Amino acid sequence: MPVTAPPLRRPVIFDQLWCDLTFLHWPVDPEQVAPFFPAGTRPDVFEGRTYVGLVPFRMRRAGPGPRWPIPYFGSFLEVNVRLYSVDEQDRHGVVFRSLDADRLAVVAAARWGMRVPYVWSEIHADEYRPVASEKFPVLDQGTVRHYGVRRRFPGPGPRSDILVTIGPPVLPTALEVFLTARWGMHSAFAGSGFWTPNEHGPWPLHEASLKRLDDTLVSAAGVHPTGNPLRPLWSPGVHARFGRPVRVG
Repeated sequence: MPVTAPPLRRPVIFDQLWCDLTFLHWPVDPEQVAPFFPAGTRPDVFEGRTYVGLVPFRMRRAGPGPRWPIPYFGSFLEVNVRLYSVDEQDRHGVVFRSLDADRLAVVAAARWGMRVPYVWSEIHADEYRPVASEKFPVLDQGTVRHYGVRRRFPGPGPRSDILVTIGPPVLPTALEVFLTARWGMHSAFAGSGFWTPNEHGPWPLHEASLKRLDDTLVSAAGVHPTGNPLRPLWSPGVHARFGRPVRVG
């Protein structure tokens, strides 16, 4: 699979910044999660295993096209549970099982307009204030990042409490590249599979230490890890752009 994004065919449909992001991953059985994948896709495997990711982050300056960030509604906290997919055209992407966000209007628009499984949640995160000259500030080693989630709708239900400490910059392993160099999303609509491409630069990654995890988001998504977690990673973020969805197949 490519380690840099394939060229994104224009027009750019969405533009956004993904900031202050933590990657947590566990191995899962490909057969157990296969029913969750859209038509024309299957679990993507690395050395016979596939993975589930729990990814809290801060969305900023999201909006249509490359130059129109939406005030207020384009910036929010999100925590997603995601699986890893591939289709017959060898496009490697993600399948979202849930995307908790704290903007009700965003949840409604994405859930019913785009058929993406956003859910409305109360989310708290430590302060993070980029300045105009630095979109993705690198936090000092030893900085603690806390993300707390309580689902409101549909619910109330699952929760998550995540506490990590940022460590030094690291070069990703081959497996970590496999999990972070994903250039699109597979989704389902009206019984068909769709591919929405995206592009972004390489993730600047830091090792992180998991100090606390109390989570039911992954199990609520119907996903059951089968092994020990991978090393946690933290990133200051990337600038992402999305292209037009196309039908799989």
